[in-house]
Amino acid sequence: MINTDRLLVQVLLLLLLVACVWVMLPFASALLWGAILAYASWPLMRGLTRLLRGHATLAAAVLTLGWALLVLLPLIWLGFNLVDHVRDATALIRDVQVDGLPAAPAWLGQVPLFGDRLVTWWNTLDQQGAAMLQSLKPHMGQLANWLLARSAQLGGGVLELTLSLVFVFFFYRDGPRVEAFVLSLLQRLIGARADYYLQLVAGTVQRVVNGVIGTAAAQAALALIGFLIAGVPGALVLGIFTFLLSLVPMGPPLAWIPATLWLFWKGSWGMGIFLAIWGTFVVSGVDNVLKPYLISRGGDLPLVIVLLGVFGGLLAFGFIGLFIGPTLLAVAYSLLTDWARGQGVKAP
Repeated sequence: MINTDRLLVQVLLLLLLVACVWVMLPFASALLWGAILAYASWPLMRGLTRLLRGHATLAAAVLTLGWALLVLLPLIWLGFNLVDHVRDATALIRDVQVDGLPAAPAWLGQVPLFGDRLVTWWNTLDQQGAAMLQSLKPHMGQLANWLLARSAQLGGGVLELTLSLVFVFFFYRDGPRVEAFVLSLLQRLIGARADYYLQLVAGTVQRVVNGVIGTAAAQAALALIGFLIAGVPGALVLGIFTFLLSLVPMGPPLAWIPATLWLFWKGSWGMGIFLAIWGTFVVSGVDNVLKPYLISRGGDLPLVIVLLGVFGGLLAFGFIGLFIGPTLLAVAYSLLTDWARGQGVKAP
């Protein structure tokens, strides 16, 4: 016979859980980022807590402030540099409208096979520049709307980053209690294997963080070396930009390809060819070697499982899927392996 009182309590608990998820859903991404950042840097938190003689709250505040300075100051600096470049681009467009394009560079006519044709195209473009700008004016509104939408997305990303830095403080301060709560919940659900699966999730996230951040740092350092050798102005800004672009697939070429084209524009063919080769085989090539090594190091999961999780998670969940995807596949793979061995997941 159905116990109506117990059924009512279960329904109410389910509704309460749904309501809680609904309330927390807008902050889910920021919470995940905060948790990932706190876990990845937990050795720093542990060492700082010991240095401050066990004052966990003070250590959490100091470390969170350090992250805020490390993340926000480069963004502010990069923003000011972008404003300067936008101002220069605006001045260039204004000069082109008034005076037309400058004379074709000497090296343009020396391009094999196509030199004369390129010079002719340059002169034609110069003569028709004003008419071309007039024809583009109706599309400027669409471009402005597109830039406004991208600016709104960027603002949302900055807000999410700020919330993540707020949440990371609480993860630092209450990390042991959160871990104990999650472990007790898993023990209630799946029994003795709870600690194993908790360590599996933690290890997978740690390896992915090491792979993504470590590869991005290596690509940024190599790109900075290439920019300095080639004599590209603003090399440090471009290096920071490369680090940010390295966090997404096929991002670094968006930093070194424009720099290569600028070198060609200035007639520095040798340095342009060097930067193109350096960017293709060194900056972009290190991603194919270093990231798989860092992700697979120290784990017993097949590398293909982790890589499928990284790219599949990126397509399914966006950038946060870099960490969600491999974690889900790792847990599913371990569950299936346990089931195939006859161990299963048994509740207490």
